[in-house]
Amino acid sequence: QSLEIEFVLKTTKRALGRRKPGIINSDQGSHFTSPKYIDLLKGNEVRISMDGKGRAKDNIVIERFWRSLKYNEVYINDYNSPRELRQGVERYIHLHNHYLPHQSLQNHTPATVYNRNIILLSTCERTKKKT
Repeated sequence: QSLEIEFVLKTTKRALGRRKPGIINSDQGSHFTSPKYIDLLKGNEVRISMDGKGRAKDNIVIERFWRSLKYNEVYINDYNSPRELRQGVERYIHLHNHYLPHQSLQNHTPATVYNRNIILLSTCERTKKKT
Protein backbone atom coordinates (compact mmCIF):
# COMPACT_ATOMS: atom_id res chain seq x y z
CA GLN A 1 0.00 0.00 0.00
CA SER A 2 3.07 2.21 0.01
CA LEU A 3 5.65 3.27 -2.53
CA GLU A 4 8.47 2.64 -0.06
CA ILE A 5 10.99 0.13 -1.37
CA GLU A 6 12.25 -1.24 1.95
CA PHE A 7 9.29 -3.61 2.42
CA VAL A 8 9.80 -5.07 -1.06
CA LEU A 9 13.55 -5.50 -0.51
CA LYS A 10 13.06 -7.15 2.88
CA THR A 11 10.43 -9.53 1.50
CA THR A 12 12.50 -10.38 -1.57
CA LYS A 13 15.60 -11.06 0.54
CA ARG A 14 13.56 -13.34 2.79
CA ALA A 15 12.18 -15.23 -0.22
CA LEU A 16 15.62 -15.55 -1.82
CA GLY A 17 16.91 -16.97 1.47
CA ARG A 18 14.47 -19.85 1.08
CA ARG A 19 14.71 -20.50 -2.65
CA LYS A 20 16.28 -18.78 -5.64
CA PRO A 21 14.31 -18.85 -8.87
CA GLY A 22 16.03 -18.67 -12.21
CA ILE A 23 13.87 -15.74 -13.26
CA ILE A 24 11.39 -13.30 -11.71
CA ASN A 25 8.67 -11.56 -13.72
CA SER A 26 7.01 -8.30 -12.72
CA ASP A 27 5.32 -5.26 -14.12
CA GLN A 28 7.14 -1.94 -14.43
CA GLY A 29 5.99 -0.55 -11.10
CA SER A 30 8.36 1.73 -9.21
CA HIS A 31 9.32 -1.05 -6.78
CA PHE A 32 10.44 -3.36 -9.55
CA THR A 33 12.36 -0.76 -11.55
CA SER A 34 14.21 0.51 -8.48
CA PRO A 35 17.99 0.14 -8.82
CA LYS A 36 18.05 -1.38 -5.30
CA TYR A 37 15.60 -4.11 -6.34
CA ILE A 38 17.34 -4.79 -9.65
CA ASP A 39 20.75 -4.94 -7.95
CA LEU A 40 19.38 -7.38 -5.36
CA LEU A 41 18.18 -9.76 -8.08
CA LYS A 42 21.34 -9.44 -10.14
CA GLY A 43 23.47 -9.98 -7.03
CA ASN A 44 21.61 -13.27 -6.49
CA GLU A 45 21.96 -14.25 -10.15
CA VAL A 46 18.21 -14.07 -10.78
CA ARG A 47 17.22 -13.06 -14.31
CA ILE A 48 14.67 -10.25 -14.60
CA SER A 49 11.62 -10.26 -16.85
CA MET A 50 9.32 -7.22 -17.01
CA ASP A 51 6.04 -6.80 -18.78
CA GLY A 52 5.94 -4.02 -21.35
CA LYS A 53 4.20 -0.76 -20.58
CA GLY A 54 0.48 -0.93 -21.25
CA ARG A 55 0.57 -4.71 -21.49
CA ALA A 56 -2.09 -5.52 -18.91
CA LYS A 57 -3.00 -8.69 -20.80
CA ASP A 58 0.53 -10.06 -20.36
CA ASN A 59 -0.32 -11.27 -16.88
CA ILE A 60 -3.99 -12.12 -17.34
CA VAL A 61 -3.45 -15.79 -16.46
CA ILE A 62 -1.91 -15.07 -13.07
CA GLU A 63 -4.43 -12.30 -12.40
CA ARG A 64 -7.22 -14.82 -13.04
CA PHE A 65 -5.53 -17.27 -10.67
CA TRP A 66 -5.25 -14.65 -7.88
CA ARG A 67 -8.93 -13.77 -8.34
CA SER A 68 -9.93 -17.45 -8.10
CA LEU A 69 -7.77 -17.93 -5.01
CA LYS A 70 -9.30 -14.93 -3.28
CA TYR A 71 -12.93 -15.73 -4.10
CA ASN A 72 -12.76 -19.52 -3.75
CA GLU A 73 -10.55 -19.72 -0.67
CA VAL A 74 -9.54 -16.55 1.15
CA TYR A 75 -12.76 -14.53 1.20
CA ILE A 76 -14.99 -17.44 2.21
CA ASN A 77 -12.91 -18.64 5.16
CA ASP A 78 -12.39 -17.13 8.59
CA TYR A 79 -8.78 -17.89 9.45
CA ASN A 80 -7.67 -17.71 13.06
CA SER A 81 -3.96 -17.31 12.34
CA PRO A 82 -1.47 -16.64 9.55
CA ARG A 83 -0.62 -20.35 9.69
CA GLU A 84 -4.24 -21.30 8.91
CA LEU A 85 -4.24 -18.82 6.02
CA ARG A 86 -1.03 -20.32 4.59
CA GLN A 87 -2.46 -23.82 4.93
CA GLY A 88 -5.64 -22.74 3.15
CA VAL A 89 -3.67 -21.13 0.32
CA GLU A 90 -1.45 -24.22 -0.03
CA ARG A 91 -4.55 -26.44 -0.11
CA TYR A 92 -6.15 -24.29 -2.81
CA ILE A 93 -2.98 -24.19 -4.94
CA HIS A 94 -2.76 -28.00 -4.77
CA LEU A 95 -6.43 -28.28 -5.74
CA HIS A 96 -5.96 -25.78 -8.58
CA ASN A 97 -2.88 -27.52 -9.98
CA HIS A 98 -3.89 -31.16 -9.58
CA TYR A 99 -7.70 -31.43 -9.63
CA LEU A 100 -9.33 -28.50 -11.41
CA PRO A 101 -9.37 -28.85 -15.20
CA HIS A 102 -8.72 -25.62 -17.10
CA GLN A 103 -10.52 -24.75 -20.28
CA SER A 104 -7.41 -23.02 -21.64
CA LEU A 105 -5.51 -26.31 -21.16
CA GLN A 106 -8.09 -28.34 -23.11
CA ASN A 107 -9.70 -29.41 -19.81
CA HIS A 108 -6.48 -30.80 -18.35
CA THR A 109 -5.00 -29.77 -15.03
CA PRO A 110 -1.84 -27.64 -14.94
CA ALA A 111 0.06 -30.53 -13.32
CA THR A 112 -0.95 -32.91 -16.10
CA VAL A 113 0.20 -30.50 -18.80
CA TYR A 114 3.42 -29.67 -16.96
CA ASN A 115 4.30 -33.30 -16.31
CA ARG A 116 3.47 -34.28 -19.88
CA ASN A 117 5.83 -31.55 -21.14
CA ILE A 118 8.60 -32.72 -18.80
CA ILE A 119 8.21 -36.30 -20.03
CA LEU A 120 8.25 -35.14 -23.66
CA LEU A 121 11.36 -33.02 -23.08
CA SER A 122 13.26 -35.84 -21.38
CA THR A 123 12.19 -38.27 -24.12
CA CYS A 124 13.43 -35.84 -26.78
CA GLU A 125 16.74 -35.41 -24.93
CA ARG A 126 17.24 -39.19 -24.73
CA THR A 127 16.42 -39.53 -28.44
CA LYS A 128 18.97 -36.81 -29.32
CA LYS A 129 21.67 -38.57 -27.29
CA LYS A 130 21.10 -41.84 -29.17
CA THR A 131 21.49 -40.20 -32.58
